[in-house]
Amino acid sequence: MLLLTCPYCGVTAEETEFHPGGQAHIERKAGTEHSDAEFEEYLFLRNNPKGVHLERWRHQYGCGKWFNVARDTRTLEVYGSYEIEAKEPPQEIKDRIAQRLAETGLPEKTVN
Repeated sequence: MLLLTCPYCGVTAEETEFHPGGQAHIERKAGTEHSDAEFEEYLFLRNNPKGVHLERWRHQYGCGKWFNVARDTRTLEVYGSYEIEAKEPPQEIKDRIAQRLAETGLPEKTVN
C-alpha cells in the first residue's frame, strides 16, 4: 500500500484515497497541428519504467486537486509529492532519490 501526501491540503493517506493519472510532465497534444501518429503516441503510449517514475495523482476523496508524485516502481518507495504546476521535482526530492539510489546501488531509470 502506498502512502501519499497531498501537497495542497497536507493530508497523508493510503493510495485508495487518491486516483492515479498516469505519467507526469508529458507534453499535452491539442489542436490539429499534430499528425494521427503523434496523437496516437500521446494518447496511448506511455513509459512503464522499472525504477524512479514521476506520476500524476488526484486527491479524489479530499481536496480534489491534482499533484505529482516521485516513486520507485521496483520498491514502491515514495520519494515525495509536489504541486502539479512544477516543471520538475523540487531539489529536495531529487536529492532524496539520489541518496536512496546511492545507498542501494540500483540504477536510476527515470522516465522524466
